[in-house]
Amino acid sequence: MQRCPWADGNDLMQRYHDTEWGVPVHDDTRHFEFLVLESAQAGLSWLTILKRREGYRQAFAGFDFTVVARYGARKIEELLQDTGIIRNRRKIEAAVNNARRLLEIRQGFGSFDAYIWGFVDGKPLVSGRRRLADIPAHTELSDRIAKDLKRRGFRFVGSTIVYSHLQAVGIVNDHLVSCFRYAEINRLAGETPA
Repeated sequence: MQRCPWADGNDLMQRYHDTEWGVPVHDDTRHFEFLVLESAQAGLSWLTILKRREGYRQAFAGFDFTVVARYGARKIEELLQDTGIIRNRRKIEAAVNNARRLLEIRQGFGSFDAYIWGFVDGKPLVSGRRRLADIPAHTELSDRIAKDLKRRGFRFVGSTIVYSHLQAVGIVNDHLVSCFRYAEINRLAGETPA
């Protein structure tokens, strides 16, 4: 069974790749989870974050953005002592801020899911890439979304982080065409593989 080469060599990465990465997400709690984790990853490896995922789940109330939006200065100070997460003040504050901004988006769009999928008219983009080197760090789409999120007050949502989000939640299928998940993800999304 062939998979994207970035997932080879580590059980945790393989499990994430084989069961989650690129599966279309339509749940705001899952969107928030990936936003928190991808923002935390900035400057670090994805494996580092996956190893701390359960720590993040505990620290951020199961990624319940309605709870996280109410975190105040005392809770932030508490999180800065939590060895189960990356203890970076800017990243923690961004997660709390982004929970509040996500609530605002829900007021305007009904859900964060409707907002983010609206950029692609609800249809995932199938890249059809053949080599890992062909996968970009960001695209015009992620540039546009990052700019809009920043305009709405989100933090730690640069274009590269946004592109990682689009890949993780199935808005973009960046599995290589040789990967067994490429066709599976396309089927889940209702797309015909290229």
